[in-house]
Amino acid sequence: MSEHGVAKDQALIDLVEVRKIYQRGNEEVHALSGLDLRLERGEYVAIMGPSGSGKSTLMNIVGCLDTPTSGIYRLDGVDVSDMNANNLADVRNRQIGFVFQTFNLLARSTALHNVELPLLYGGTRRRLRRERAEDALTRCGLADRMDHRPNELSGGQRQRVAIARALANSPSLLLADEPTGNLDSRTGDEIMALFDALHAEGNTVILVTHEESVAQHANRLVRIRDGVVATDERI
Repeated sequence: MSEHGVAKDQALIDLVEVRKIYQRGNEEVHALSGLDLRLERGEYVAIMGPSGSGKSTLMNIVGCLDTPTSGIYRLDGVDVSDMNANNLADVRNRQIGFVFQTFNLLARSTALHNVELPLLYGGTRRRLRRERAEDALTRCGLADRMDHRPNELSGGQRQRVAIARALANSPSLLLADEPTGNLDSRTGDEIMALFDALHAEGNTVILVTHEESVAQHANRLVRIRDGVVATDERI
């Protein structure tokens, strides 16, 4: 059993000998070089690494935005290594909540509509869609900003909308890529406090970051170098 009480064969994320090779002209670029990584449900993990280390490629594979050249990736016990684009899109919508540095909100839509979008794509009925979106925004401290458009919100509020959107489908995993990268330090601290609270509620959180101060919020720090796990430690 893991320290979270989950059997080893029930890891939420299990990557085995994962390789990713890109072809650039006549050159092969080995972004991941036989990487192994297991993450349990309920963990709070930071992934760090220098430019070119493979951490962005790893994020794309964990988030089902890309597939490995070889190796196995099991998400919640299901091998997603060689799924087609439609199946991967379905997995992303149902199981992964993304939070990006640039927020990725629709400028002409309200906060509520932005949060409803993944539910709409998933076929959730209108009434339930609205209830879930309102609940997610409330959890993120935006109960009084649901009808505001992104240009009427601060940077921190826009990131809260993005986090609410990630939560709307009750995903297995929250995957955040440089979530404080476009925020001032005070607002960034507020956003990290929100991630801390979401983890305390039982959510699995993965942060991809280059900031040590952000990584220190996690309970586990994985450093990537040359396409493999260089260090993996509890913090």
